[in-house]
Amino acid sequence: MIAVTGATGEVGRRVIARLAEAGAPHRSIVRDASRAAGEFRVASDYGARDEMAAAFSGADTVFLVPAAENADRVEQHKTAVDAALAAGVPRLVYLSFFGAAPDATFTLARDHWATEEHIRATGLAWTFLRMNLYMDFIPNMVGPDGAIRGPAADGRVSAILRDDVAAASAAVLTTDGHDARSYDLTGPSSFSLAEAAALMDARFEDETDEQAYASRASYDAPDWEVRGWVTSYQAIRDGSLAAVSPAVRELTGQEPVSLATYLSGA
Repeated sequence: MIAVTGATGEVGRRVIARLAEAGAPHRSIVRDASRAAGEFRVASDYGARDEMAAAFSGADTVFLVPAAENADRVEQHKTAVDAALAAGVPRLVYLSFFGAAPDATFTLARDHWATEEHIRATGLAWTFLRMNLYMDFIPNMVGPDGAIRGPAADGRVSAILRDDVAAASAAVLTTDGHDARSYDLTGPSSFSLAEAAALMDARFEDETDEQAYASRASYDAPDWEVRGWVTSYQAIRDGSLAAVSPAVRELTGQEPVSLATYLSGA
């Protein structure tokens, strides 16, 4: 039995669909029962330890999709992991982030490193799937005036489609031999934001760090969130997100989708 958190989200629902197609026993962990299909259990929040433990009870594997970005996300993750341990779940597969490290340029990747460290310390069998930026999000970077703006310079990113993340995740969840392994999940190639903009008939305008922070001040977002936005571009600039991995192909037997193919709708 595979328990999937975030089962009605963009990645979770895709994983659920693939598990169903493969005939793999699975259970959705959801906050809203009205949005669930098939076997499911309800837990109000990752930080609700007892509810999460009850939802995980009887599962052989937990697929932990990260909580929504928030200031307490690491603590929420730790609580969910501890709930899996309390429920007697032997195996946990965590959807982490590419280059997760305590000093990662992209500050939100540090949350994933802290979560990975906590999982390692539990003694659970674990697998980390370290996804790059979502390719599906790239079009959303284009502003109303047709420009992508950020301090990325000519750096490159090996973004990955959510469908390919789900395919790789389902492959790991339904096969053996993945314990104590980390897989980098990327697209088939890297690209600059200028190249991405050209494919979308848009333009890329490089910003200085100061300009990036100033241009985002109007959103009235908390400091940690603004840092996350800006440092995602900085991580592209310094090469942190540029490496290309063969893991999706090796896990699924299929090449991940390229940006050009995705944008063409092919």
